Amino acid sequence: MADVAGAGGERNGGRASYTVDDSAGALRFLPAGDWSVRSILPIDKDLRAFAGRKPERPEAVFDLSGLTRLDTAGAWLIDRTSAAFEAQGVKVRFEGLTDGYKLLLDKVSEGGVLKTPSHERPSLYVEVVGHIGEVVSDMWVEAVAFVDFLGAVLATIGRSIRQPSRFRLIPLVHHMQKAGFEALPLICLLTFLIGAVIAQQGATQLRRFGADVFTVNLVAIIFLREVGILLTAIIVAGRSGSAFTAEIGSMKMREEIDAMRTLGLDPMDMLVVPRVLALVLTLPLLTFIGDIMGLIGGGFVAATQLDMSPGVYIERLRGAADFWTFGVGLLKAPFMAGVIALVGCRAGLDVTGSAESVGTQTTRSVVRSIFLVIILDALFATFFTAVGI
Repeated sequence: MADVAGAGGERNGGRASYTVDDSAGALRFLPAGDWSVRSILPIDKDLRAFAGRKPERPEAVFDLSGLTRLDTAGAWLIDRTSAAFEAQGVKVRFEGLTDGYKLLLDKVSEGGVLKTPSHERPSLYVEVVGHIGEVVSDMWVEAVAFVDFLGAVLATIGRSIRQPSRFRLIPLVHHMQKAGFEALPLICLLTFLIGAVIAQQGATQLRRFGADVFTVNLVAIIFLREVGILLTAIIVAGRSGSAFTAEIGSMKMREEIDAMRTLGLDPMDMLVVPRVLALVLTLPLLTFIGDIMGLIGGGFVAATQLDMSPGVYIERLRGAADFWTFGVGLLKAPFMAGVIALVGCRAGLDVTGSAESVGTQTTRSVVRSIFLVIILDALFATFFTAVGI
């Protein structure tokens, strides 16, 4: 046996030392003593020289059973030596490892950085199904929260009916003007233009079949039943619904809503209910005016392209549209108004304490309002068709 002592002194003393046994088939490296930062400096230079020599054996065994203490510095020396052997093509294995020594050597070998476990990328099918599941789950949570908020608003309206002193008339009138009637010029302009476009496109297509006189029927049915209310609701959602979110969200960001609660004022009474009722009352009126402007736009095209006099146009309208053709659109309006106002107010109350949150919630409220308005319109259209209206 050939024993080589390191610069640290005796093998069995308390100081760091090592011996090397190369008499067997494998080179055995036997560190001993206290391999901590306070004891390893004397053997560092000698250990560097030892690790720089190419071993004559194809395998090296590091037996750590003789260690009395090992810290990060000592583990780094052992790891440096084993890495030098492996770089020279020598197979290294460890013996006498306790759980603590093994964990310390593993961490030193990894550079002290916890490796993130690698996961195989799931297949495209799994990703698509997982994404669909997340969307469905989020939609369900959102639906439950919306129904809960609707219940809170209805309960507040019920309390206001039982206790009229809780009702805020001035905010109601204010929001009817701001959210409703101030949108009237925009709604009149857009509905007039859309009515004219429908009439122009309808006349162009029907003229090929010699049925351009039925352009009036097309404008009346499409605009009074669907386009008038849908276009008006989308305009109100983009204009007034977003304004509700921005106003309430700004108040929440500045902690004004918390101040209301501190003063004993209910934000539902002060902020939400007036806005909801204002939109429910004004949207049917806006829809009525939008329908009239759409029919006027269609009449303008009929007069210019079909040489149809206003009297004939009105007479054709009477024959094409009955009460329910006009009433179906107006019947949808309060429900769509309620959805727009509820989504806008709830998004405002969901704002956190940053300006970015106000913008995010405002965008979400517009998207959700328009989405729900279209879904509601489709449900109403299916229902009225089923009952024969």
